[in-house]
Amino acid sequence: MHTDTIHRPWELPRRPWAMAMQWHDLLFMHWPLPVAALREHIPPALTIDTFDGMAWIGVVPFHMRGVRPRYLPALPGLAAFPELNLRTYVIAEDKPGVWFFSLDAANPIAVRGARWVFHLPYYDAQMLSKRTGEQVNYAGRRTHRGAAAATFQARYRPTGPVYNAAPGTIDHWLTERYCLYAADRRGRAWRGEIHHPPWPLQPATADLLLNTMTHQINLDLPDVPPLLHFTRRLDVVAWTLQPV
Repeated sequence: MHTDTIHRPWELPRRPWAMAMQWHDLLFMHWPLPVAALREHIPPALTIDTFDGMAWIGVVPFHMRGVRPRYLPALPGLAAFPELNLRTYVIAEDKPGVWFFSLDAANPIAVRGARWVFHLPYYDAQMLSKRTGEQVNYAGRRTHRGAAAATFQARYRPTGPVYNAAPGTIDHWLTERYCLYAADRRGRAWRGEIHHPPWPLQPATADLLLNTMTHQINLDLPDVPPLLHFTRRLDVVAWTLQPV
């Protein structure tokens, strides 16, 4: 699966991938921030990655489909659900990747599995993702017991043709990342490798109706329009974690 690797910044892991999935109707919403605004929320082992001296924070709604372990089929009722993440970008050992502040999902089994296997901050949520023509109507409200409140509601759609971002551009820097980082309960940092084709990006427009996703880290977003990118579908494989 995904034998084309020329676009990757480093070689594929030599061990077999563990999970396959598809990301559908995905919207990247990004805002620039000073590094100091995020530093206290990131483990010391990880360096906050920057573009032109700024850190970036992203809110990313999408619909997960086809989730399955290697060698097994996708299971009805467990393989498809809306998901919403709050992220920034970090680097360790010369591998730039993604750090998740939170991942909300409308699938209790997926939430608990990801927390246990990948040390990721997944939370239960009530979520809706519905496409009408080109437009996606998306809403989410966190319901996880004991977790900080978080809500999101938006309408979005692509506005132009598909393209692959050129290296050196902000589009490429934000999206073309081939690992994630996480921390366990002891604060140890871990890396999870992923692989996929180059992102088939499209320019996008969005009506952001409600967004309190950054309140969980006591952060107010800057009063500027977000940078938007849309992807209709991306097929992804992921490996189990390795310590940083």
